[in-house]
Amino acid sequence: MWSVWALELLKGFGRLFTQPLLYYGILLAGFVGWRRMSRERSHFHIRVYDWFHESAFFWRSGLGFGLLFSLVTVAAGTVVPSDFVMLLSYVTIAASLTLQIRLLSPAYTVGTAIFIVLVLAKYEKTKPFFSDYFPNLQETNVSAVVMLLALLLLTEALLILRNGGIGTSPQLTRSKRGLIVGEHWVERLWFVPMLLPVSNGTVLSSFSWWPLFPAGDGSYSLMFVPFLLGFSQRIQGMHPQLSIRAAGRRVMVLAFAVFAGAMVSYWYAPLAIVVAALAFLAREWLAFWQHVQDRSQPPYFARRAQGLVILGILPKSKAEKMALQIGEIIVKVNGIPVKTEEEFYEALHRNRAFCKLEVLDENGEVRFVQGALYEDEHHELGLLFVRERQKWTSKAV
Repeated sequence: MWSVWALELLKGFGRLFTQPLLYYGILLAGFVGWRRMSRERSHFHIRVYDWFHESAFFWRSGLGFGLLFSLVTVAAGTVVPSDFVMLLSYVTIAASLTLQIRLLSPAYTVGTAIFIVLVLAKYEKTKPFFSDYFPNLQETNVSAVVMLLALLLLTEALLILRNGGIGTSPQLTRSKRGLIVGEHWVERLWFVPMLLPVSNGTVLSSFSWWPLFPAGDGSYSLMFVPFLLGFSQRIQGMHPQLSIRAAGRRVMVLAFAVFAGAMVSYWYAPLAIVVAALAFLAREWLAFWQHVQDRSQPPYFARRAQGLVILGILPKSKAEKMALQIGEIIVKVNGIPVKTEEEFYEALHRNRAFCKLEVLDENGEVRFVQGALYEDEHHELGLLFVRERQKWTSKAV
């Protein structure tokens, strides 16, 4: 028995590299990086992060969480038909073509796939299409898919909390009053491979309780399924890390609520479609509520009467080595009060060998930052500020 499982596990790992969605995700992450880089250059005439910034996050953490939750899916026997896996890949690709990365949240992709299984695949006019191209789709155990949805939402929440707030992209935009202010934009695409029992294969159930969510004829194979999880958020009214952490906690609450609904649907199957629909609507509400909450506050990165707000810091720059942080306010440079970018560099220019900054941190407490400068380095600290531009357009790639 164990040799059969071990062989299936190896085959399941190999099947991962036959999934087109994996390679599509790699290309999509590259495109997201290119688009973000184009926006940064449009706003600041320089890129903040390189092209592969998003690609690094594509692989980060998702692998670990995918393997961790694979123990749950296999142990519980969360079986899905291979046709459902294929359908979910198509839904994911279709959602990504909108270029709205947030629509790759599992609440949208898995929720849409469940709607197709329960409605379109049974509707008289569309049923022949699904019968021809997805003949095993009707074997889908919707309770199993809702359990999978809960695990993926939990993965999304953990990924948001773990690295959603790292390396956000500074942008310029216009406030409701027409003033130029700063904001931060994060777009994350995560690759999460999850091991799933798939109906029809060589593995037979050896336990009376396994699988908890059966499908098909009672024989199974193992498949590492590549899931693409997306998250996108624009922050203007508060510090980006605080806003993103709040978003992650809200998604985690939603994940536990869906998990509870999935467990109840195990005994009362009709509840599964209700849970999936509510997850879809709740995820959309969370995104809407975050936007309304953010815009109801005064712009966090705006010109101040006293001091200069740090909107962005270039990686590996002098400013990063000096431990400056976005959102901090530079009040004085070499003892000279500053409130514009021009005044900042004029004050910095007065001492070509050394700079001393008086900074207000997030708590409003004063701290002093100082460091030696090399020749012409006073022009290359790597700080980005909100500034007026003669030609401004809010349209960016």
